Amino acid sequence: MQKLLKTFLSGLIAVLPIMITIAVVFWLVGMIESMLGEILRLILPTGAYWRGMGLFVGLLLVLAVGFLMRAFFFREFVKWFEHWFERIPLIKTVYGAVRDLTGLFSKTGQQQFDKVVMVQWPGLPMKLLGFVTIEDFSSLQFPHSEEDEVAVYMPMSYQIGGYTAFIPRRCLMRVDMSFEDAMRFVVTAGMSRSPDSRSKAAPPDERV
Repeated sequence: MQKLLKTFLSGLIAVLPIMITIAVVFWLVGMIESMLGEILRLILPTGAYWRGMGLFVGLLLVLAVGFLMRAFFFREFVKWFEHWFERIPLIKTVYGAVRDLTGLFSKTGQQQFDKVVMVQWPGLPMKLLGFVTIEDFSSLQFPHSEEDEVAVYMPMSYQIGGYTAFIPRRCLMRVDMSFEDAMRFVVTAGMSRSPDSRSKAAPPDERV
């Protein structure tokens, strides 16, 4: 019985990530199809709509916006639209958070997180893995500190969240890890790592 249970658990561990991934993909596809499908049903003549057309139109719209973003006037229109979004109290909070989150996984966003560091708290054996986000506070109205501080984002494991702390450079050590490997390591509490990743901490005297 124990062997049968172990075999079942081994199969569950192998299948569960695949099932969850497929479920999330189907949920996203269904949501897009439901939203755009209702709009198409109102626009198209009776009987002209077929299942899957909403998803197809959604993909075409995203592709069209991608091409239009190359044009200067369209980019200015998007900026104008964002400007009005950011003036509405509740919408600006949601829109700003979603925009920043999606931008994080773009190339530009990952370049802003290219400095992976190990945070060593003075007098404590504990270390935390983080990302340097801000090094120049001249444009921010923060209290001046005599320490040479930088902003470090430390994500939390198994959830979307984390802390942004202002830490002296002397407490940081540069880590030779890519953004993807470091984020995967932290979010999964070290359970998931790239097979060919080789991380190493820089010498303590190397500036971050």
